[in-house]
Amino acid sequence: MRSAALVFILVLFVRFASAQEDTRPYYDHDDEIAKKPFRFIVFGDWGRNGEDKQKEVAREMGLVAKKFKPEFIVSTGDNFYPNGVRSTRDHNWLASYEDIYSAHSLQTDWYVVLGNHDYGGDPQAEIDYTAIDRKWNMPARYYSKIFYINGDSSQGMMFVFLDTSPFLSEYYIGDKTNVKGQDTAAQRIWLEKTLAEAPSNIKWKFVFGHHPVYTGGGRMNAVETGEMKKLFKPIFEKYHVNAYICGHDHNLQYIKPPGFTSYFVSGAGSELSKTIIHPEGGIFAKAENGFMTFSVFDNQLRVAVISLTGEHLYSVSLPRQ
Repeated sequence: MRSAALVFILVLFVRFASAQEDTRPYYDHDDEIAKKPFRFIVFGDWGRNGEDKQKEVAREMGLVAKKFKPEFIVSTGDNFYPNGVRSTRDHNWLASYEDIYSAHSLQTDWYVVLGNHDYGGDPQAEIDYTAIDRKWNMPARYYSKIFYINGDSSQGMMFVFLDTSPFLSEYYIGDKTNVKGQDTAAQRIWLEKTLAEAPSNIKWKFVFGHHPVYTGGGRMNAVETGEMKKLFKPIFEKYHVNAYICGHDHNLQYIKPPGFTSYFVSGAGSELSKTIIHPEGGIFAKAENGFMTFSVFDNQLRVAVISLTGEHLYSVSLPRQ
């Protein structure tokens, strides 16, 4: 009788265990690691001298990066609060960057865009820091890079980094953000030319900027979001941009509205702001500190959303269209 009961309990346990969803992030699966996708981490809105959970997010990024082994890290802007940096010798470089993201696993390339708070200081100082810090890469206010999956020249990926603040009308009111004088027409022409002339071996196109085109956060119906959508969505659709990835809203979101492009918000590097599921294609939204990991395969993109405690909040696999 006792043996039969033990067998029954064991069968129930096996069935229960096999029915449980495997909630580990993609980077934690040995079979996926063996396929060696091209990996990168994205986060934004972080530079607060270690406050508002910035240190905790940095620590978890370091732990994840140790196993995930990203090729690089992308910052979606607002790198230094409240008003950017004054120079390449500003104390914020130590207090909000060097001393915070000190894990060995984070000593890789960082590709950075400007946010509106960065325009409160001297944006040129963030460009100039590229020549000082081995990790920091911001060669210009907007720029592009091409990489290859596993070094295969037939599997190219285009990464485009935008400077979105000068496109938005609110930043021309007052003097809190020094965007005046920026040639937005030239940047838009450059963007279209860069995407239109992508080589035939480019299989993926990713665009990064600070401001969202879609968001379920507090700026969902803001003028700036409407301006971003009007300006950039037609370009993304025309040139088949696979994903637009941004920050500005201090949360984590995935939105897939009708059309070609997927939209990700990763701006939860420190202070948080509320969000809801976007009514037009919103799939995931959470006001929780964290970041996103991206794994690019030849035929699919896998994204995992990770909290500051290492919790796997959400993941999605998107086929290459």
